[in-house]
Amino acid sequence: MAIGAPTVGEILAGRYELAEHINDDSVGRQVWRGVDVVLRRPVAVVLRYPGGDSAMEMLTAAVAASRVVHPNLVGVYDAIDEGTRAYVVREWVDGEALRDLVAESVLDPARATSIAHAVAGAVAAVHATGMVHGNIHPGTVMVGYDGRVVLADARADVDDTQETDVRAIGGILYFALTGRWPHREAGPTALPDAIRDANGALAAPRQVRAGIPAYLDDLTMDLLDLQVTPPSAETLAAELARLDTAAEEQYLDDVGPLGFMSSDTPSEPPRHTNRKIAAGVLGLVVIAVVGLLAGINAFAGGDDKSTAAPSPTPSLSAPADDNQTTPAPKPTKIPLTAAQVRVVDPDGDRTELTGVEAVVDGDVNTGWKTHAYIGNPKFGALKRGMGILIDLKEERTVTSVQVVLSARGASAELRSGPEDPGAGKSGDDQVVKTFNNRIGEPLERHNGTTMTFSGFSPDLTYRYLLLWLTELPDNGTGRYQIGVQEITVEGL
Repeated sequence: MAIGAPTVGEILAGRYELAEHINDDSVGRQVWRGVDVVLRRPVAVVLRYPGGDSAMEMLTAAVAASRVVHPNLVGVYDAIDEGTRAYVVREWVDGEALRDLVAESVLDPARATSIAHAVAGAVAAVHATGMVHGNIHPGTVMVGYDGRVVLADARADVDDTQETDVRAIGGILYFALTGRWPHREAGPTALPDAIRDANGALAAPRQVRAGIPAYLDDLTMDLLDLQVTPPSAETLAAELARLDTAAEEQYLDDVGPLGFMSSDTPSEPPRHTNRKIAAGVLGLVVIAVVGLLAGINAFAGGDDKSTAAPSPTPSLSAPADDNQTTPAPKPTKIPLTAAQVRVVDPDGDRTELTGVEAVVDGDVNTGWKTHAYIGNPKFGALKRGMGILIDLKEERTVTSVQVVLSARGASAELRSGPEDPGAGKSGDDQVVKTFNNRIGEPLERHNGTTMTFSGFSPDLTYRYLLLWLTELPDNGTGRYQIGVQEITVEGL
């Protein structure tokens, strides 16, 4: 059994040779490219430390996933627990994550629809077995260089349901179209949160960018509307299959199927139901009518200039919408340097202050971390808490602060205050006492590695912000510790 950190060339279980360390995922597991030396095929190896009971969730999910075979699900080949470490061996996908693909450029509606269709089909196959995937986000949707789309890394916990899986597919659509992930509606990730108004309401994709069909916009927003019961994954997959086919045939135009309604039929008010599932026939009727008109024009000699002026050619482009809202201003990342962040530790011995510059270096694999505390998750009952003070250098309109952590289960809140009285125990104590304005609600034992604070007032400006940690998760050794990997501030 191999001891310690894995190395290039090491062979696991006498079969899987490690070739290249690709990255560490959001929960600290190592992802390697490897080779099955028996079957001579490439594999992906996901390692975690330690093994044993703490790896049971990962191994159980892998075994369950291996029983579901679908062209849009990554194949799981092996799951092994060595005690000191555990690993899952799965199909190697020669491509990139949707997260990285969209980082280059947001996708056109047709491609976004095609990817969501593939994901929905995979999820429907998982749900058909009674399972929940529980880990659908742009980092687990892989897009092969050959065009194949696969969903990887099932990892459901007690809070995940088939409904949350379907909402996450809505999140995939939203992300592909806008480059942003709706945390509140689709689950936390390390990606930038969606654009929201002053009340926290989600901006529709059409408000973020132009060229998105109304029908696709409606479908995406309905999937993310927590007041609307989503369809089953199977039903959603069927609907996306219809749209995917329409996109290939270039019928997925800006008006969408719902844009063609009989003029002698009163329009019904919009209903948040499965209105999108029944619209396909109408689109086909319109196509038939357009073809019929073209045929009549041809037989009637439509190019004869002696006849009356011809009727305008029917158009499939969207009519002008005088009531269309102006797109909301798009928040941008506020650059931060190492000089703009410092650790606040009024009750400590000043030995946990170094390394904080890594929280603004743009790399989630580096960060600052607390010491490991014994006996009590609230810093061993020795401290009120610890924090990171952010100085924006000038008053700014802030829309959100995102914090990427090294583990789930931490408690924290975001505060704003009047000034930085300076480093030192007395200055830190003054920060804690005077930074009384909470931004949004505190996040208690947060079930995710990304915290998003978006309760900023659009009528106020901010310069000094304090991320205040109040409770630490177990680090797997019976001690309590957390790392802050990255802090991102966005504003107008």
